[in-house]
Amino acid sequence: MKNKILRNIITSFLLVATAFTFFGCHKAEEKSTTIKVGASITPHSEILYKAQEILADEGITLEVVEIEDSVTPNTGLVEGTLDANYFQHQPYLDDFNSQNNTDLVSIAAVHYEPFGIYSSNISSLSELENGAQIAVPNNVTNEARALLLLEQEGVITLADDVGILASVNDIVDNPLNIEFVEIDPSQLVNALPDVSAAVINGNYAIEGGLSVSDAIAVEADDGLAAQTYANILVTTSANADNPALLRLAEVLQSDEIQTFIEDTYDGAVVPLN
Repeated sequence: MKNKILRNIITSFLLVATAFTFFGCHKAEEKSTTIKVGASITPHSEILYKAQEILADEGITLEVVEIEDSVTPNTGLVEGTLDANYFQHQPYLDDFNSQNNTDLVSIAAVHYEPFGIYSSNISSLSELENGAQIAVPNNVTNEARALLLLEQEGVITLADDVGILASVNDIVDNPLNIEFVEIDPSQLVNALPDVSAAVINGNYAIEGGLSVSDAIAVEADDGLAAQTYANILVTTSANADNPALLRLAEVLQSDEIQTFIEDTYDGAVVPLN
């Protein structure tokens, strides 16, 4: 009888212990959150890896998906293979939403990458010859930005009030008869030997081994571009209130990440306060 009672007690104890273990593990799983974010390799993924370290201490696993093109990060959000992306600015996002009837939204502005004019053939824009070729990005929003920089430097004059919608058709004065060569942004660095100059996105300049100090001219910090082309953390409207993504947004705007950007990119990437 005593043995039977003892066995029952032991069995009951084991059942209770198993239950606590199961529910304890289940509770721990609930506390662990994974978010998958697509990003350009430089500097976006590098910045995310720094944020990854901070989030890990809070039970949030940030999975960084490095993407080299400028379409997949947004289509990944639409298809649900990504929770967020970090690679674009608001005008590019607005154009994507308009072209694809999507409702992707920004939940944080993180940094700004100054456009620069670079050259392998001249050391100053004053050396541009009549009929010189200048390479510019071939997508709508970045081409406008390139043209605004060339106007800032007095190379061309654009029609009044075209702003971030500028295209080569909006050039009203081109005294040197510059020929504009429209090239995929990722190929602009490679095109430098073949043109007089190229206007290059900050991230592609970095990837190509260039520094802001190598540029003939750079966008003004207080210009329209600096105000407009902040790089943003983007997700779907349905996921805009996701607590883990909102926490990522806070981390990306934190003093720690701002210091990391300033210490790492030597002015090629500028954190936004």
